[in-house]
Amino acid sequence: MINEHQQWLSNFYKSRGWLQLSSSRRLNFLTEEVGELSQAIRKYEFGRDHPGEGPVSKQDERDNLVEELADVLDEVLIFCEKYDITVEELVNYSENKIKNRFDL
Repeated sequence: MINEHQQWLSNFYKSRGWLQLSSSRRLNFLTEEVGELSQAIRKYEFGRDHPGEGPVSKQDERDNLVEELADVLDEVLIFCEKYDITVEELVNYSENKIKNRFDL
């Protein structure tokens, strides 16, 4: 499923002319999405008391968290596409690094 999503995402970005943006520009987008994820986590875990905002349900907070996690994932997938790195390669590298680090 993740590979199909990555391919769909890549095709969509290509059709919009976004895939050829520089890596430094893409990194800015990733940083922006991580900031939005940070805010979503804070809202989900601690709530938000802002005079300009009404109350939000826990489900809405969770939905926002899922949205922001998905946005971060999409940015990572676009970097994978730009550098010809498969998701499997990322997952294997992560697992092997942890296993080696903790002698598992």
